Amino acid sequence: MGVVYIGDRAVGKTHLALELANPEGKYVRVSLPDRDYHNLKAKILNLDGTAKPTQSIERRPIEVQVRLPAGVYEIPVDWIDSPGEIFRRSWQSEQPEEWQRFKELVGKSEGIILLVPPYREILQPSVNQEEFITKEQWCNRFHRWAEFFCYDCPQARRIVICLNKADLIGRDLELEGSKLSYLPHGSSLNWLQRHNYVLNNYFLPVKSQIEQINKSRSGLSVRCFITSIYHRNLLELPWLYLGSYLAD
Repeated sequence: MGVVYIGDRAVGKTHLALELANPEGKYVRVSLPDRDYHNLKAKILNLDGTAKPTQSIERRPIEVQVRLPAGVYEIPVDWIDSPGEIFRRSWQSEQPEEWQRFKELVGKSEGIILLVPPYREILQPSVNQEEFITKEQWCNRFHRWAEFFCYDCPQARRIVICLNKADLIGRDLELEGSKLSYLPHGSSLNWLQRHNYVLNNYFLPVKSQIEQINKSRSGLSVRCFITSIYHRNLLELPWLYLGSYLAD
């Protein structure tokens, strides 16, 4: 079983994966070969805490341990970090071999996590709006993702779409985290209910496209989440979901 991360440029792919390895996790833990969390953090983050840009496709093997009611499941993962420009047509035409290799890696994966940024219209007033694209641009970009999932990911069984940097959105993150939180025995929402809540509150502009991905082939399931490196419960939810269905 393979799981990959993909996402837009500067969406936080590296930082989110790194924080997943933080030893203070609740139900999800990550084993890093040959280095610990602090060493890896020093390697891939700048002094100001921002992630260093990824210049080429890199594969980092990690072991994700998901603690579920039935026991602890280990999921081997190829953390595939890629330049944010990889989904720009200009990059694909200039780097055809790299693009083909990336499509082959993702195409063989059963689980996929896509990170997308928030769009300008849902940000808190204090956030610099110019650093984010508009809702119209966001929808146009998502359309390319929808096509990619429908035509280039034939083995995917579970696709997770995360609206990352949820701490920048004009909503109460603690309240949302409490509502969506996972409890081994007695969560208030099941996975489908969580998906529907996030879909209708955060992904409404592209709801029809997400439903189209779901219907593109038998056996495929798409689920939506919100994530933030500043909220551990939300950070773990996509992996708990994937672990529930893929750790067999």
